[in-house]
Amino acid sequence: MTTAALQTVLTVPERFRGPVGVANGGWIAGTMAEALNGGRSAVEVTLHAPSPLETELRLEHLANSVSLSHGDQLLVEAIPVAEDLEGPGFVPFNDAAKAEAGFLGLQVHPFAECFACGLREPGDGLRIFPGRVEGTDLVAAGWRVPFTVTGDDGVPASIVGAVLDCITGWAHFGPGETALLGRLALQIHRPVFPGGRYSVVARPTGRDGRKMYGQSAIYEADGTLVAAGRATWIAPR
Repeated sequence: MTTAALQTVLTVPERFRGPVGVANGGWIAGTMAEALNGGRSAVEVTLHAPSPLETELRLEHLANSVSLSHGDQLLVEAIPVAEDLEGPGFVPFNDAAKAEAGFLGLQVHPFAECFACGLREPGDGLRIFPGRVEGTDLVAAGWRVPFTVTGDDGVPASIVGAVLDCITGWAHFGPGETALLGRLALQIHRPVFPGGRYSVVARPTGRDGRKMYGQSAIYEADGTLVAAGRATWIAPR
């Protein structure tokens, strides 16, 4: 017996770009997690190729997976994973916000237009600028959630995915370094509220050749875990 795929169309608005001309990987990952199970349990999203902007893409549900394609090209796949993702460690909001002064992207930014960590206007981009937390291997930023990212049902999983994404790269990057997201597992434990203040924290968890691994999380002011991510980045040859 063959199970038919359920198909819908996804178009990524220009606003949610990462590198110029393509979608922010975390935004895509969060969108796929929402499509698969609402992000409530852990979802692993693999980015096979960049997703173009303002283009009709085919989102397919088949069995226990979701894929995103452009024509015959597979762009993204999402599958559930049987685990609870943990955070790298809590940093209080004021300390996370203070760490932003050390954000390397303020000096040289490889993706200055990025929705999550780029130097966009407040309210347009998320402006998450992670810097080193003194005496630790963590990077952190304070996230003041703009009302401009709120949907009818609150802050969507796509925004949460974008927040969990870039910070794991900056946990590795030195001045002038760059890489692209290859895989992001994410899990949303509780809602994010517009206007809220959250700590966003990440740590590097390993490196293997061109691959860089990182762990990220969003925390409430009292240290409650809101969402967690685990990322694989791939540096250019």
